[in-house]
Amino acid sequence: MIAQLGKLVATGTAVALTLAAPAQARTPFAAEDVFQLAWASSPLVESSGDRVLYLRHSMDIMRDQPRSNLWRVNIDGSDHRPVTTGPDSISSPALAPDGTRVAYVRSDDTGPQLYVSWLDSAQTAQLTRVPHAPSNLAWSPDGEWLAFRMLVPAEPPTIGTLPKAPAGAQWAAAPEVVERMIYRADGSGAKPHGYQHVFVLPADGGSPRQLTRGDFHHSGTIAWSADSAALYISANRNPDWEIDTQNTDLYRVELASGAVTALTDRRGPDTQVTVSPDGKRLAWVGWDDRGLGYHRHRLYVMDADGGDRRELLPDLDRNIQHPSWSADGKRLLFYYDDRGDTLLAATDLAGRMQVLARGLGGKHLGRPYAGADYAAGGQHYVYTAGTAGSPAELVAGRFGSDRRQPLTALNESLLAHRDLGEVRELTFNSSHDGREIQAWVVLPPDFDPARKYPLILEIHGGPFANYGPRFAAELQLFAAAGYVVLYSNPRGSTSYGEEFANLIHHNYPGEDYDDLMSGVEALLEQGYVDPKQLFVTGGSGGGTLTAWIVGKSDRFRAAVVAKPVINWTSFVLTADMPSYFAHYWFGEMPWENPEAYWRRSPLSLVGNVTTPTMLLTGEDDLRTPMAETEQYYQALKLRGVDTAMVRVPGASHLIAQRPSQLVAKVAAILGWFERYREPPAAS
Repeated sequence: MIAQLGKLVATGTAVALTLAAPAQARTPFAAEDVFQLAWASSPLVESSGDRVLYLRHSMDIMRDQPRSNLWRVNIDGSDHRPVTTGPDSISSPALAPDGTRVAYVRSDDTGPQLYVSWLDSAQTAQLTRVPHAPSNLAWSPDGEWLAFRMLVPAEPPTIGTLPKAPAGAQWAAAPEVVERMIYRADGSGAKPHGYQHVFVLPADGGSPRQLTRGDFHHSGTIAWSADSAALYISANRNPDWEIDTQNTDLYRVELASGAVTALTDRRGPDTQVTVSPDGKRLAWVGWDDRGLGYHRHRLYVMDADGGDRRELLPDLDRNIQHPSWSADGKRLLFYYDDRGDTLLAATDLAGRMQVLARGLGGKHLGRPYAGADYAAGGQHYVYTAGTAGSPAELVAGRFGSDRRQPLTALNESLLAHRDLGEVRELTFNSSHDGREIQAWVVLPPDFDPARKYPLILEIHGGPFANYGPRFAAELQLFAAAGYVVLYSNPRGSTSYGEEFANLIHHNYPGEDYDDLMSGVEALLEQGYVDPKQLFVTGGSGGGTLTAWIVGKSDRFRAAVVAKPVINWTSFVLTADMPSYFAHYWFGEMPWENPEAYWRRSPLSLVGNVTTPTMLLTGEDDLRTPMAETEQYYQALKLRGVDTAMVRVPGASHLIAQRPSQLVAKVAAILGWFERYREPPAAS
């Protein structure tokens, strides 16, 4: 597989959407293979461009958790070896400016702590023993300081006075008083009382010093001034930050005094700030808040004091992510999604853009979502490259050259011996308005076009997200079970521009239903799908659309609705980001226009449902809370529809974050569909 990838990237050719036919007998991808997958992320390139560090992720089958260690490799792919080892996961790696040291966060018996390793020896030093996790590490250009963010606790509120419990008494826990708008977060549960602040620490060790203050969160990126005298940060320091959650600005914070100077002041986010090598300019992304469901990140530059502010690439109708300066300060690198693909690009300050690489991705194992990392140093850049046949590997490029150098082959020993389902692109026109919709089809490994296969329509969440021709363990397992799998980017999906995404603004679910059903019809015209063997599933926004579909159509033999929104009123008032959802997804509060909330709720259509429908949700899901699933389950039961509710203990909205959860999710979906699937015709 790495040889095939090397032939493609060596000439700069886009990675093929289809997998080459196996040269020898291979076994299908199986559930136990999920525990053997590996992927790369977070590359760091030395300033010379000669060496790369990255996080190598794998699965710990005994702990049932993904884990990561720091590895290094030369830019030509040689001398590939670990920097850290052991069961503890590494995060937030940051390379010292001179390339001799790397800082990172590693958990020990006291929790996550900050460490530094010297790359020319085996020496490692623990720099902190702090009570809360440090993150967002950033070296000062002179190598003398490390900046990071960390929680500063605050006393929780109380109401009333309780008597003191007698010594040795076993009283119940005191009641918790909640006065915050956002008091819990999916994946971590109840939010601790306090605020995220920026700290600095001598790189040789010492006491962390808190640099920012106030009852605000400073959770964005951290960038140093070129003279190491100040930091640039993104934060929402406005009085109404709990309600207007997206209104962040850029600030300069003086290292010596902690003095804070605002550099931007518009309504909307300003984030992902990066400083030019000479310290004269800042670049960042953001948008003017128009109250839309989707705003694309735009690229801006300005002088370091906030002057001469302007937008670069205003006509690039795509979401620009993670800008960074080239070593000579003449170019800005960034990536963006385009029609289900992720592109690495660069632009000069005159707005002349060049695409450097395509096919970035591979960081999501379960479903084919976008997600990528890259870094640059010297004359080289390195990025995570994903294909339909492999999770993220590292690939290196050189400015001014079309050649690409694969640096890793983390899944060669596994996937080279698996017969994966071929992934083909499919485009069709929506029955609603004729718009072109892009989709992909995963075929069973033993595909025979003369046969008739059952179909699974799998729908992405978000809804502002995109699928593409990327590795997806869940979909490969569906295909290995004998199903053709269809997945698409209906209206509302990203990577097709703001207008396409905002076709569902205050109109979701809506005509995205027509797009999805048109995809099914287009695939039926191919002739190898049995029209009597149609199944549908999706998670989050895809679960919402699945429930919407079975409320409007009886075409499907069975459905699995995963972690859905069923009732928009209850969702907005119980999810972990109520102010965001109410403001951007509706523009009105539930009591101001209850009909609008009800009209878009799948629960309003439950009286039409006849399709056997299973529900699947994590019990600790705070994004689409379990109560949404319970409402729909009870409604289906009251209607006498075949239904089941699968509750995943300990799972948040990231229902398949642990490998066993991914396997269990797929097993439950296939098990439900098998109940209603017709047995294959006798040959």
